[in-house]
Amino acid sequence: MTALPDMAGVGFKPDHFAAIRAETPPLGFFEIHAENYMGAGGLPHAQLGALRERYALSFHGVGLSIGGPGALDAGHLDRLRALCDRYQPESFSEHLAWSSHGAEYLNDLLPLPYTPETLQIVCDHVDAVQAALGRRMLLENPSTYVLFEQSSIDEVDFLSEVARRTGCGLLLDVNNVFVSATNHRTDPRGYLESFPMAAVGEIHLGGHTEERLPSGPLLIDAHGSPVADPVWTLYAEVIARTGPMPTLVEWDNDIPAWPVLAAEAARAQAILDEGGRHLAHAS
Repeated sequence: MTALPDMAGVGFKPDHFAAIRAETPPLGFFEIHAENYMGAGGLPHAQLGALRERYALSFHGVGLSIGGPGALDAGHLDRLRALCDRYQPESFSEHLAWSSHGAEYLNDLLPLPYTPETLQIVCDHVDAVQAALGRRMLLENPSTYVLFEQSSIDEVDFLSEVARRTGCGLLLDVNNVFVSATNHRTDPRGYLESFPMAAVGEIHLGGHTEERLPSGPLLIDAHGSPVADPVWTLYAEVIARTGPMPTLVEWDNDIPAWPVLAAEAARAQAILDEGGRHLAHAS
């Protein structure tokens, strides 16, 4: 399996297909949410097949419930394997979260306590996914709004240990780092400085919304607006340290016109091209 190119990419939205076909934009890759393509055919697969002819693909899962206490859904995993076998994406990733309880899917990415018990569950599930798919997966750091009293492992240490035990890679979502650090009044730069960058196979950037509470700001990882300036700055600092890495701009809600999303990707590509030096120095 080849890796994603060290370029900017965007999440594919069918609304943009005509513009993409007309322009063939100079992007490194497109990301799709795997669960949207688990049917056998139709327009979604016709469009995805056309993209595959010209671009690398990143498949991003939202429904495996990697952090859930129960066994992974075998049928879901079978459908995911069939999809990956069909298109051979350069990357597959999922979230450090849980999203189901029994047979019920909750349509959300919920946090989990960081304990030795949950660490073992996550490692077992990552091992199961990688064995079923026959490929290395990436695990994404979450955006969080609550902390658990029973957590006894730092989040970065938790992710590092999952990667060490399973051999999986990590997906670094810089916006999630900023959202969680703001919500919990911690330092995003300290988090990023301790993150195991050698395990990172992809970076995500996205927009967030802000609510003003008596206790201070609460940020929501909403994926419905441009990337915020502080997130761009953190991203540039990461790239200045690591060099270019595959970088996705996520925009999943309130989908903008294609030129707006393309401009966000161009901004990420400019930072990659200059190695993050300009923004990182300015910060």
